[in-house]
Amino acid sequence: MSKLTNITKRGNGIMLKAVSASLILSACSGLDATPLESTERPVSVISGQPGGIKLFGNNNETKVGNNMPVNALLWRAALDIASFVPLDDVDTFGGSIVTEWHQRADNPDQRLKLTIFVLGVELRSDAVRVQTYTQKKSGNDWIDTGRDETLARKLEDLILSRAREIRAELNSETTP
Repeated sequence: MSKLTNITKRGNGIMLKAVSASLILSACSGLDATPLESTERPVSVISGQPGGIKLFGNNNETKVGNNMPVNALLWRAALDIASFVPLDDVDTFGGSIVTEWHQRADNPDQRLKLTIFVLGVELRSDAVRVQTYTQKKSGNDWIDTGRDETLARKLEDLILSRAREIRAELNSETTP
């Protein structure tokens, strides 16, 4: 019995040390361990460019006035430009807009799908990316015909132009 008692006492001592260590470590968890001169910005998983969203911790440097992690002007402009196509998925905080397939009345054998990414918090040309997917009808099936890069660039330019218009409208409303 004395060996069993010694093992139990030793086990209780180890348990007490583990609980003490965890209490000490949890008391230190409120300390900020990041270096003062850290300029590292989060990177977007989708685009691989700076300006992504931190999942944990403070992320104030990537948010604009209304707590959107993307440029609000580009976001509104992207929604305006994509409004001719029914929207399938809209992620405000991820900055992505995905449309449904759209067929023009004058060309029912082709259809188009858009994916728009607002990538940054600044109104810049590299803060928006559009991808266009096209399909052609063959019998009863739709066959992928790839991406239309020319249309994608035109849509990016339209979004940037619309964002500048919105900014000008807002500025004219606020100036006396």
